[in-house]
Amino acid sequence: MRYVPLDTPKPISKIGLGTWQFGSREWGYGPDYERRAAQIVRRALDLGVTLFDTAEIYGFGRSERILGAALDDDRAKVVVASKIFPVLPLAPVVQQRAVASAARLGVAGIDLYQVHQPNPVVADTSTMRGMRALQDVGLVGEVGVSNYGLRRWRFAEAALGRRVLSNQVRYSMVDRGPEKDLIPYAEQAGRIVIAYSPLAQGFLSGRYDARNPPTGAVRRANPYFLPVNLDRGTELIATLREVADAHDATPSQIALAYVLRHPGVVAIPGASGVEQVERNAAAAEIDLADDEYAALATAAHAFRPVTGLAAVPKLIRARTGK
Repeated sequence: MRYVPLDTPKPISKIGLGTWQFGSREWGYGPDYERRAAQIVRRALDLGVTLFDTAEIYGFGRSERILGAALDDDRAKVVVASKIFPVLPLAPVVQQRAVASAARLGVAGIDLYQVHQPNPVVADTSTMRGMRALQDVGLVGEVGVSNYGLRRWRFAEAALGRRVLSNQVRYSMVDRGPEKDLIPYAEQAGRIVIAYSPLAQGFLSGRYDARNPPTGAVRRANPYFLPVNLDRGTELIATLREVADAHDATPSQIALAYVLRHPGVVAIPGASGVEQVERNAAAAEIDLADDEYAALATAAHAFRPVTGLAAVPKLIRARTGK
């Protein structure tokens, strides 16, 4: 495993574990998944994974409880990250929600506490006042944000008066927006971009095509899995396979290596089983050559999916079969 080259109390692994699936039925993993979740966490620990990300909204607290129980006595050794869902993120509410999350996780302090979404009404001045109080009493170590643009990230940091260590955003080969400003800022300022959906919910795995679409509510709601987009992604997947063959790897591992090539980026893919955790962790060791990275970037740029409003009618037809 490789780790982020930053001064943090605990090392942060370049591959973490995202736990949205823990306790969340919408992934369709079945009733035995909670037992598997514990196995996944234990294997991740064995492989050197130190970043475990959850949120109070995941399974309405069940993800936090499952993760905390699975980590058991290793909670103090790793970076436990959670997120407040900012319905009304005033300072007292932020403090109350952090206490509740810490209790569910079974920790004395949350290593990285993040604002899950920017609130359009409540200013970060109030939210960060609550975060600062939590840091002052030792209930929170580092503060992070999620889905923030660069301007608001920097404003949040000014409001906190300390570093806002991380910004958790959607980033993958097909969602490359963070490359424009967030990643350069993180590298320049000594901050971290945490990439969620680094495999575009499995689109980049090469497992699916127009004749073999995914099941499960989450993926069926993702426009990337429309038949038209699965067809349009054929050349991108072919390039991933070509590079993967050169490294005796899988397309998923190469897609992860693509985002991890930036020193200020960590990725938090989820996992449906122990084998997937092992493959994800191994991706941190893959070094892409310059020409391989360029080929992947070119193929990613050429992929033009149907998204936004144009995808809505197609998604409705896909869900209803009409």
